[in-house]
Amino acid sequence: MGTGYLTLETGEVFEGVLIGAENDSIGEVVFNTSMTGYQEIITDPSYAGQIITFCYPIIGNYGINAMDDESITPSLSGVIIGDLCEIPSHYQSIYKFSEKLKSAGVPGLAGVDTRLLVKTIRSHGTVNGVISANPDVKKVTTQGKKPLWVDQVSTKKTQFYKNNGPHIVLIDYGFKKSILTALLAENCAVTIVPYHTPYEKIKALNPDGVLFSNGPGDPMDLSRWFPEIKKISQNYPTLGICLGHQLIALAYGAKTEKLKFGHRGGNHPVKELLTGKVKITAQNHGYVVVDESIDCTTFDVTYRNVNDQSIEGLKHKVYPIQTVQFHPEAHPGPSDTAHILKEFVNEITSLGESLYAAK
Repeated sequence: MGTGYLTLETGEVFEGVLIGAENDSIGEVVFNTSMTGYQEIITDPSYAGQIITFCYPIIGNYGINAMDDESITPSLSGVIIGDLCEIPSHYQSIYKFSEKLKSAGVPGLAGVDTRLLVKTIRSHGTVNGVISANPDVKKVTTQGKKPLWVDQVSTKKTQFYKNNGPHIVLIDYGFKKSILTALLAENCAVTIVPYHTPYEKIKALNPDGVLFSNGPGDPMDLSRWFPEIKKISQNYPTLGICLGHQLIALAYGAKTEKLKFGHRGGNHPVKELLTGKVKITAQNHGYVVVDESIDCTTFDVTYRNVNDQSIEGLKHKVYPIQTVQFHPEAHPGPSDTAHILKEFVNEITSLGESLYAAK
């Protein structure tokens, strides 16, 4: 392990020790405030193209197990941490954190002053950076055309999981495995389809409901599919999670904007407006739906972020469409919002075929 550097496009350089894969990597530098769950975080497809900075000072202390990956292959561009634990202590551990990065081809940097780095990101807003053995800001500013990250992480073929309950089509923009696990736990049969699957193909699958998943990148990059998203959601009970929430809002005429440094962590307080109760949620997003762009005759706002009042959930006034900006399937300690998926499945069961019989 040699000396390495994180160079930001704004000129700051952070020194550390190179871990993981031995290659330069460019990405959007973001930070996550979670105290645990580093394995789930580095395998979350929503981090495609990003370099994650862990705020928690010690990473790797309980190792990597065989069960908690959220995707088959990590899609992130890199990892920045403070202290690296190379002697993990957990009975389920099969790899060290650094071994996981290396096998996945992901470079990392340990021994970094992550508090200063996070303060820098909060000052500038999210910036691009490069992990390299040599500090050179030119490497950051010579990026090519921005990839469509959803296209890189979405499934290429339809996958079916048999079960005895309602049939859910999961539109894959980069879904986390825990979403599939939660649906299967509710006895749902699940068909996973690529992100660009049109309404007619989904109709042919004869689903009872549709779930629009989380995923990476700017939701406006998917604007060509907004008409299909609207058509799908008008014809089936629908739940949108994270990117799925943003896409449904955009499909109905709303707008999105980029946050200065995003919401990423396992302890974000969200107020449920119907009850006034505050839920602790897991979040990972850099964009939000613009408040003033919501048509109040079409949608009700159901949840708001306690910290910045941004929209965290929507419910259609006519169709059975609900969206949430956070992850109801994620349980970083609290499981305050696990009921959302259960209620989605229960709603589908209670609606049956009668709701759309007249169509």
